[in-house]
Parts: sequence; C-alpha cells; structure tokens
Amino acid sequence: VQLQASGGGLVQPGGSLRLSCAGSGSTLEYYDIAWFRKAPGKEREGVSCVSRRAGTTYYADSVKGRFTISRDNTKNTVHLQMNNLKPEDTAVYYCATDPVFFCRDTMELPTPDYWGQGTHVTVSS
Repeated sequence: VQLQASGGGLVQPGGSLRLSCAGSGSTLEYYDIAWFRKAPGKEREGVSCVSRRAGTTYYADSVKGRFTISRDNTKNTVHLQMNNLKPEDTAVYYCATDPVFFCRDTMELPTPDYWGQGTHVTVSS
C-alpha cells in the first residue's frame, strides 16, 4: 500500500486543519491506520489511530477532545480533523500502517512499515 498525506499548513492558535491520508495499491479499510507527528527536538509521537473492521478510534492524551480520526472508504482515505490547534501541535504529520500493525489503547504504537511522505503543520500567530 502507498500512502500520501496532505492538508497541512499555517494556522493561528485556535484554528483548524483537516489532514488526509490517501491510499493506493490496497484498500485502507483492511488496515489499522495511525497518524504520527514529529516536532523539532522532540521524539516521534503517535497522535491517533483507527482500527480495521470495528473502526475503533484512539487518541494521545495531548489531542483528546480536539482531534478526530475518521475513514472515508469511498475515497480510500483516512482524515484527521484537528480543532483548537495549539503552538505545541506544530510538527510534521505522517500517516502509517502495515498489514500487521495494530492500534493500541495506550497509544504506545510500534513502528509501521509503510509511511506517507509527511505534511507540515505550523500553529503560530
């Protein structure tokens, strides 16, 4: 499966962005899909994850109540709606998966094999 992330940009604190992860070569609904982010000087963080089949969603504590992950199976895409953005959300965001990657409720996620190219999110006034 190939993944392509898009939707990043510059937004003011309190603003919103919607990231998209488009799949090709395979059907994303058969995979658990995660969003990760990497900020300068910080470790990579698992932000959100959605499971195959049941579509259970998981979020890091830092984004709970502000971010929503969802699937659009008609477009073979997974979205990450980000509301009430904060400067500390600034990072490069990646979507990722592989056939044996599974979401975890702790959000301590293993490293998947397939990654999108990343999309930059900057939250600044």
